[in-house]
Amino acid sequence: MTTSTHMTESEDSVCLAYGRQVKELLNGCSPSEMLQDLWAIYSDSMAFQQEAGRNPRISDTFMTFRELVFFFQRIEGTKQ
Repeated sequence: MTTSTHMTESEDSVCLAYGRQVKELLNGCSPSEMLQDLWAIYSDSMAFQQEAGRNPRISDTFMTFRELVFFFQRIEGTKQ
């Protein structure tokens, strides 16, 4: 049994669709601008948490934020 490293046509379609969505998202701003916006959103969210009280999902929120930051850093790195 051999393992293929090639994506199926369906996987290719999904990747192209995701790529189009990222391209559309970045039409209005650069990856570095998106990173600045993400930091502003996250900072505001953390400030709100101080007032709002305990959030049991705060670690999930941080992990999502972290992954988005890493994603846009990778995107920014590919454009240089």
